[in-house]
Order: sequence, then structure tokens, then C-alpha cells
Amino acid sequence: MFVDSHCHLDKLDYDNLHTGIDDVLAKAKQAKVTDILSVGVTLDSFPNMLEMIEPYDNVHATCGVHPLDVNSDFSLETLHEYARNPKVVAIGETGLDYHYQPETADLQKLRFEQHTKLAVELNKPLIIHTRNAREDTLEILKTHQADRCGGVIHCFTEDLPFAQAAMALGFYISISGIVTFRQATELKEVVKALPLDRLLIETDSPYLAPVPHRGKQNQPAYVVEVAAYIAQLKGVPLSEVAYKTSENYKNLFFR
Repeated sequence: MFVDSHCHLDKLDYDNLHTGIDDVLAKAKQAKVTDILSVGVTLDSFPNMLEMIEPYDNVHATCGVHPLDVNSDFSLETLHEYARNPKVVAIGETGLDYHYQPETADLQKLRFEQHTKLAVELNKPLIIHTRNAREDTLEILKTHQADRCGGVIHCFTEDLPFAQAAMALGFYISISGIVTFRQATELKEVVKALPLDRLLIETDSPYLAPVPHRGKQNQPAYVVEVAAYIAQLKGVPLSEVAYKTSENYKNLFFR
């Protein structure tokens, strides 16, 4: 059995590729994907996403503001309200992205700090996005005691020292379909070096479909391809990757 630890169910194409969320979940079930985490990226889109997943016991949510969406409508009071919903098991997606929006760095850091403080207060793990911001990401996590709530560096594309520093703070490392891309040579070596008991797998769907689906819209069912590639890299049975990453998911989000 597999888990998709990070996707955006409200962003999938329900006009052309899927008849509805039931269809997406049926395809996931057929691929033996049993649990799914649907990640929020703006506060204004959260209510609709929550309504979509509410009927499904095996689908949970996070709430937060993505670093590339920091100019969207924001209310700290609203974030606190959403975060306390029992369906919400983590805070984020939050973090820093200096690659695409270096001009909003100060606002990104403020929002990241606000999310981190809330996660510590509620003892809910953080979902972290980081790109070209390794030092500031680690500094904020350390300064605001994120080791008390833990979390995950999602869609990991950083180097091994960064992964080790994050794991020292109690964070997991989540691997997406990027690891299957031919040019992701450094990431492949990092995955080989990381312990299975600190790994999660994800699709980040509808983005970053793994090989052999690259170029198509991603979906939770495709997380199996990520697990299979990790098993190949590490020279372990696929069943072991499935079991360990599923256990890690439970230990992080349902402790």
C-alpha cells in the first residue's frame, strides 16, 4: 500500500481527465494508494478544497500560503481558524522561494515565520517548500523552534547537507517525480544516501508527473512510480519502500 503525502486535489483537471474526485480516488485505489494529503496553497482556495475532501476518511488536508502566493489575501486569524479544523493535519505549504520571486523575500519570511509559530503552537507538522533559500529556511526553522513540531521538506531538490540539517531538526524528506527525470543526477545520489525511515513519497499533482507519465498531468495514482524508482536506486524491494514511507506518513501526521 502507498501514500501520496503531497498533492493538490483541487487543482486537477476535472473537465477533461477526471469525472470528479471520486474518479481520482478510484484510480489511486486501483494503484494501491490508500491515503492522500491534499495541500493548501492559499487561504481563499482552502474552503473549496476542504469541501471536496470532507467525505473521505483517507484524505486529509493542510492549510497555508505558498511562498509564491504571498501576495494573495491573508489573515492570520483565518489561518488560525482553518488550522484548527480536525481534518487539517499539517500547516503549509509554506517556506521560501527566491528562485521565482526574490522580490517578495521579506514578505515570504514573515509568512513563513507566522506559519512556523502556529505549527509549534498547535503541534502540527510543517509542509516546507524551499528553493534557492537554504540558509534562510534553516535559520527560520531553528529560530522558531520548528524541531518541536517537525514536518517535511516537500518535493526535495536540495543537497545532502541540507537534508541532513533538516533531519536533525526532526524533518522528513519527501521525494517527488523529479527523481525519475534524467537530469536529476544529484537528487538520485541524495536519495541513495538518505535513510528510508526519514523518507516520504509524493506526486505534487497536478505537477511533476514522473516517468513514464512525464508531460501529462500528474495524479495520486502515479506516486507508485516514485516509490518504484526509489526502490531501484536503493536496491530494496518496492514493498519495503511502500511500507516504510507509509509508516513515516502515519508517524508524522497522526502521532
